[in-house]
Amino acid sequence: MKATTRKLFFACLTFCLGTLAQASVRSPFKDEEGETNWQYVANFSSGVLIITLLIISGFLFFAHRRAARSNRELTEIKATLEDRVARRTASLEATTAQLAHSEAYVTSIVDSMPIMLIGLNSKLEVTQWNHFAEKITGRPADTVMGLNLWEAYPTITVSQAQVDKVLQTKQTMTIKHSQRGQYYFDITLYALADGADTGLVILVDDITKQIKAENQLVERNKMSAMGELASAMAHDINIPLKSISSAVNNISDQLNDLEQAQRQALTPVVKKAQQSGEQATAIVHNLLDFAASHRGNKAPANIAELLDHSLTLAGTLYATPNGLRFTDIAVRRNYGKDVPMIPCYASEMQQVFLRLLRHAYYAISQKAQQTSGYVPAINVEVGKFYEAVWVKIQHNGIGLSPEEQQDIFEPFFSNTSDRPASPVEHRLSYSHFIVTEHHKGHIAVTSGVDVGTTFHMQLPLR
Repeated sequence: MKATTRKLFFACLTFCLGTLAQASVRSPFKDEEGETNWQYVANFSSGVLIITLLIISGFLFFAHRRAARSNRELTEIKATLEDRVARRTASLEATTAQLAHSEAYVTSIVDSMPIMLIGLNSKLEVTQWNHFAEKITGRPADTVMGLNLWEAYPTITVSQAQVDKVLQTKQTMTIKHSQRGQYYFDITLYALADGADTGLVILVDDITKQIKAENQLVERNKMSAMGELASAMAHDINIPLKSISSAVNNISDQLNDLEQAQRQALTPVVKKAQQSGEQATAIVHNLLDFAASHRGNKAPANIAELLDHSLTLAGTLYATPNGLRFTDIAVRRNYGKDVPMIPCYASEMQQVFLRLLRHAYYAISQKAQQTSGYVPAINVEVGKFYEAVWVKIQHNGIGLSPEEQQDIFEPFFSNTSDRPASPVEHRLSYSHFIVTEHHKGHIAVTSGVDVGTTFHMQLPLR
């Protein structure tokens, strides 16, 4: 259409020019007299102008139609592009929202973990630091991001060599870290999967409660088994012991029938045998009390009376051949006034006091053998302080070393330490178990090797 219009325009223009060129020959615009007929000229010019205008109008009409059609096509293309952009934008926004939700979900999981989680990049710079890590270290995440691991957490018990080994071998490593009786940690290191940037994750799990619960369960089972064993042993020992005591008493009754020299020689031996029999009988009765200590319900008891009874039993139980007897030790009692009774298992508390007195007796015996002019002494105090009864048992025998103070309330088994177990008279795990677990109290020790040892006990009134 465009080419046809252009051809028509050029044809009209050629016709007009050709006509003008022939005007001098044929003179179409002159009349019969040879004069120029301006009416003809005007009519011709008007016709040419009209034709030209018609051609131009047609050209403009068709150009306008083409422009309108192009505009419609452009509008459709624009609408299509806008629709595509809108859909693509909506898709990107949905994807971004989903990624943000997923990231928030993963972050929530990481922050909700009850263990420390520390993420590191290949340069060992912190990239992840969850809420538990903030709680343990006291450092907010925004203050440690980008720092070296040991700058962010100087006390972490992970070495550079261990981290490098995990990064090189891609194998998970677990490290046990503990302070026996105080805390236990499992530290796990594992490398991230291969990607744009390799890294490392460190998990620090506080398993103190778990280990202590396991230890207490073992202790409880051990005590139950020991109670059954003690009961069986007491009954088995008591039968021949009664026969021996009866025989010794018969011999004592027959000493009067002997000559004086023989009687004087045998009397000390028989009396010593009778004393040993009484001591053995007391031990048997104590074993029976120990076996029955976990039975029954709590009942109100007077702690001062339990201590007095325990001191009396200790005077019968504890003695060394040709050595110091418990009755040789000066015992000072300082009982507060109006100390209320507390609900407790009386037999168990008596066992606790006996073991503390046994510890004092052996510490005093050792010092008596090493020190001349030594005056052994035990101080016992009972008082009320706020909502608890406090008991203090102090002796001036050989004190405890720091290692012994650390081990004294621990069970016989050990999770981490390779140190040999302390002597049985120095271990008070059963006493600690009875006070803390069965009576919800507290027991502690303060000691110096040269000044002796003091046991502090707190027993709640309710």
